[in-house]
Amino acid sequence: MGNKKTCIYNANIILPDRVIKGNILIDGNRISGVRESNFAGVNGGPDLTVIDAGGCYVMPGMIDMHCDAIEKEMQPRPNTLFPINMAFYELEKKLAASGITTMYHSLTLSDEWGVRDKDMVLDIIAGINKLKKTRSMINHKIHLRYEVTFLDGVNVLESLIRDKSIDFMSYMDHSPGQGQFKDVQALKNFTIQSYGREEKEVKAFLDKAAEYQAMIDWPKLVGLGKYARFRGIRMASHDDDTREKIETLLDCEGVVSEFPINLETAVYAKSKGIHVCVGAPNIVRGKSHSNNMRAIDAIANNAADIVCSDYLPGAMLPAIFRLTGEGVKLTEAVSMATLNPARALGIECEVGTVEPGKYADLIVVELHQGYPLIRQTLVGGVTVYQSDFQIFGSERVDNIC
Repeated sequence: MGNKKTCIYNANIILPDRVIKGNILIDGNRISGVRESNFAGVNGGPDLTVIDAGGCYVMPGMIDMHCDAIEKEMQPRPNTLFPINMAFYELEKKLAASGITTMYHSLTLSDEWGVRDKDMVLDIIAGINKLKKTRSMINHKIHLRYEVTFLDGVNVLESLIRDKSIDFMSYMDHSPGQGQFKDVQALKNFTIQSYGREEKEVKAFLDKAAEYQAMIDWPKLVGLGKYARFRGIRMASHDDDTREKIETLLDCEGVVSEFPINLETAVYAKSKGIHVCVGAPNIVRGKSHSNNMRAIDAIANNAADIVCSDYLPGAMLPAIFRLTGEGVKLTEAVSMATLNPARALGIECEVGTVEPGKYADLIVVELHQGYPLIRQTLVGGVTVYQSDFQIFGSERVDNIC
């Protein structure tokens, strides 16, 4: 028996440079054809599935290079932990419903508490890498965020790179007085709220981070960045606020600057050929939750080309369509969550656009009163999420038993 064949027709297909009315042919798990047409245009048969997109948009499944939602799924409240298998399976249902078909789960290697404790992080990495091979709805990958003031974590990081247990990595420095938290008191309050720790304990932790910042072995970290690239693992930096930090990223052979703090740094990163990633929640809300750079300002100045969900997967698609209201072309906005992250991560040969030969990771998007809703998500040609709706009459709505 041959591969299962699927035809998606009556679709407004979003390509990198234009939107066409046509159909998409899928053979097995890959796209075999994209054609401008108002009809299915294929011969029927027992192995053919026909999907009427109903005039909706069909675009590539979104690629989320930075999202720590798995941490929130495991630890929704301070000191309250749930099993990794529960977090994995419950989160991926939300991801499929959000149109995210490739997720880089962001896990922090540090000496913090709960889901950011070293041993817990290693268990989560092992759990995700095991679970994704047995049953999964979407593509799961690991983005390891290394806290550079966690001096004892360098050897752990090197081991994870050597074993290729991770798929992407970033260096970040959340020590007080710089980066995301120039306001030391704001960092203290954030840490207390996030982890439910006593103020005295948090103060001691932040004092240690400030002390260790001067002890970071940057030549070693630069070497690990280059080693990661050799092993096929791309690298980013996090919360950059100076040109010097971008230069360090370049020394490490890194490719992405995540959430630069100010527009000057974002512009400089782009001028050096670095991808700049901003958060979808920032776009939707119109501001940073830390009162740093507005994502839309970076995009308007051609200083950002990637959007990630950061901590809220459901914000990705609304952010993309929100950009069209800010003067960004739909094709360019979509590329910020599909083709551009694929290129930065080195997976653009497999995913990121609707074109023959690539995996059939696709989403069908309906605009309802201007708001984008996922109607169907396909991963490798298989429908992993599908939704319908009904309009309730007043009789049912008002009927109270």
